[in-house]
Formats: sequence, structure tokens, C-alpha cells
Amino acid sequence: MSRTTLTRADAFALGRLDAHDQAALLRTGDIDAAGLTEAAIQRIEALEPQLQSLSHRAFGLARREAASIDATATRGEMAGVPWLPKDSLDYPGMPTTGGSRSRSGVLVQRGYPYVDRLAAQGLVAVGKSAMPEFGLLASTEPLQGPVTRNPWSLAHSPGGSSGGAAAAVAAGLVPVAHGSDGGGSIRLPSSCCGVVGLKPGRDSTVRVRGRHLAEDLLVADSLHARTVRDAAWAFAATHPHSARPMVRQPAARRLRMAVIDTGLRGAAPHTDVRGAIASTADLCASLGHHVESAQWPVDGDLLLTAFEDLWSHLAADATEAACALLGGRRAADALEPWTLGLAARAAGLPTSALEGIYRQIAQLPAQMSTFFSRYDVVLSPVTSAPPPLLGTFAPDVPLDALMQTMFAWIDYTPLQNMAGTPAISLPLSHSSDGLPIGSMFAADRGQEDLLLALAYELEAAAPWAERWPAHSIAAFDA
Repeated sequence: MSRTTLTRADAFALGRLDAHDQAALLRTGDIDAAGLTEAAIQRIEALEPQLQSLSHRAFGLARREAASIDATATRGEMAGVPWLPKDSLDYPGMPTTGGSRSRSGVLVQRGYPYVDRLAAQGLVAVGKSAMPEFGLLASTEPLQGPVTRNPWSLAHSPGGSSGGAAAAVAAGLVPVAHGSDGGGSIRLPSSCCGVVGLKPGRDSTVRVRGRHLAEDLLVADSLHARTVRDAAWAFAATHPHSARPMVRQPAARRLRMAVIDTGLRGAAPHTDVRGAIASTADLCASLGHHVESAQWPVDGDLLLTAFEDLWSHLAADATEAACALLGGRRAADALEPWTLGLAARAAGLPTSALEGIYRQIAQLPAQMSTFFSRYDVVLSPVTSAPPPLLGTFAPDVPLDALMQTMFAWIDYTPLQNMAGTPAISLPLSHSSDGLPIGSMFAADRGQEDLLLALAYELEAAAPWAERWPAHSIAAFDA
């Protein structure tokens, strides 16, 4: 099958396959890279008017990349498989706007080793996924657009900041899409959209972006996927040790599992979220894992205060960098109220607030190591409530209100960013009104393989591959 013989039915059938199965079709000669690329383009054109998950389309570039793959005998493991870089990821031949009106549409000339690794494996980028301005919000509705909608309900948010990526994968536009996670930005949209989202630990990927003191500490990158094997492949393919083997199956060892359903500041989650975590705990116990209730091993209030202060400094850095390039434009015309409000908050913080940030980060390795000497993994919610309605976390909501509501909703995820430890969101549950609710499993430094092995086991015990959103290739085709 090639792009010239591809029908719409073919394109939608291919969209039901994960990256491994799409790549296998190319290896057996059943399709070429041009056909896989054209199929993704057809799916995007059919569903994007509803979802708005892409900030940039690069169909011409993708077709050239696919033609290059078809013209060579040396191909990577995922040759021809379509994917989406996030709009914060530098990709040659595409602009990097970071969801901001302050950025130009100048095409990037080169990427960093992370992009090089994925390109070497044969992935074909068909565009860029949408995100909130500079990744600072937990919903993907930047003022410059597009406002990305959750494929399970168009009235609800897909989460953020990798909301476009998770929505595109959930709907079947592409099998994998890049996400970056500085405070939950892979896990939050994975939970909202019902896909697999691994946040690797610190030092677990090759360099993704330019050096930045805070981002290098907080941010981790991986590919959203519908299947565990695709997520496991992406982790192995971008690991600093290029020969690192991919986790391919569950482990036989039974785990000591701590269950914590209250947030880091002690708040109880929404009833549906609490029920989802209890159900996941029961499933794990039925599989023979030792499950018991536990408490967070840190002072959650101090940790989240430090995180909020650091988040504000990130916004201040982004604002200063943007203002230097505005060429006479007012900051308020180029940057969003949330970004500017966070930057102003950072300007009002005393220097001693930085001591609190550094103290929290310095204490965490020992605290987490002690905790994980008693437990192998911790099971918790990803968010305190199901996916919110669009507008709840919009960038023009007043700063004080948004500070309170958004950080309460992400009450579980910043710990792993501050500690540099891995975590994964798995699509094991739904709310009472049918929206996805993820279960988060976290472990100590260097334990990504343990999380992936557990994910394989849970995927087999409670399969999710055939659960498709209302606004997806499955529903659209029907």
C-alpha cells in the first residue's frame, strides 16, 4: 500500500494500530513510509476541525521525510511511523512558538540530541502539537490559539501542558506524540485523555533543549502513547545509554505498594478520583502485590510552596526573554495575563524564597530514598478531580483565583519533578460521566523499568486499547 492507493478506510484502520504495528507493516512491505504518512495526514484533516490539537502542520516536510525513508535501505526501528513534536521542541524545518504570541514563525534549523535520536529511528514528524504559553498552565487554551479540546468531551480540557499531544494520540491521529513534564505536563493530559504517559527521572534522556538551571532540574520528556510498549520503546530509544534494552514484558516480582489518595497539602480528592484509586489498588492486590495505605514522606505544603515559587521564576525568565525581542510591542499585547502575573509574583518574592526552593530540592533525594526502602512504588491520583471544563484554567482567569484552583488540581504531580524521580499515568478508570481518570505510579530514581513492567501487567489485566473517545478515528469512521 502506498500513498497513491491509500483509501480513507485504510487511513482510519491504520490509526487503530500502535507505533510497533505500523512499523511492522513497513518492514513486511505491506505499506511504505509515504503511505503511513499520508494516512496520518488524512486522519488529521478529518478530526482536527473538532480537536484543534496541532499548532502547526508540516505535511510537506513529512512527505519529504517519508520519501527519504522509502529511498534508503537503512531504516530505523520505527521507520515511517508518524508523530508530533510538542511546540516547545526545536525541530528542523518547523517554528517553535511555545504557544506564545511573542514568538515568531521563523523555522528552526537544528534540533537537540533528543530529536536526532527519534529521527534516526525513522519517526516522521507531521506537525507540532498545541500547548499553553511556555507550558505554564495545566490546560491547553493559549490566547493565540488553538484551544485544544478533549476527544472524550469537546467541552472539557485535555489538560496541559502537553494537551495537544495527548489529545492527538487519544483520538488516533498519530500513535505517539512528544510531551514534556515540568510539574505534571505529561501525566496530567495523559490522565485527562486516557493514554499512557511516562515521566522519566532526572538524567534519563539525552539533551532535549538548551541549558536552563530550573528546567534542567524539573523537566522530563517522553512520548505519549496508547500502548505500554510504545512508551517503553520511546524511553529506551532516547536514554543516554543508547544500548539500553527496552522493557518488553511484566516482571514476576510482586511489589510493595504504598497507596496515598490525599494531595500533598492533605486535601481529599473528588469522589470519582478516590474511587478510581481504590479500584486500582484492588486490582493490584488481586494480582498479588502487597498494597497498604501510607502518607507522603515530605512536608507537602513546604514542597508545593517552593514549587510555586520556582514556577513563578520560570515565568519571569520567559517574560524577560520575550520582552527583549518584542521590538517596541507592549508586553501585554504579546504575553498572556497568567505569564505576566506569575512573573510579577516572582519579582515580589524575597531572595530568601530561593533558599526554600533549594532546600526542598536538596532534601528530597534522601527523603525519597528512605521512603522507597520500604516501598517499591506509590500509587496515587494524577489530579484531584476529573478533567475540568475549558475555561477553568484559562490564561485570563485572575491570577489569585487561578493560583488556587490550578495548583490544587495538580496537587500530586510536582513532587516527582522536584525530586527528579519517575512516574507514569495509566488509563485505568473513568469518572461517573465517562471522562478518563489516570492512576499514577511513582518510584525512586532509576526505576523506570520497574514502572514499565508494572504497566505491562496492568495493561494485560485491564486492557484499554479498544476504548476510544467519542471524537476519535473509531467514532468518526463509524
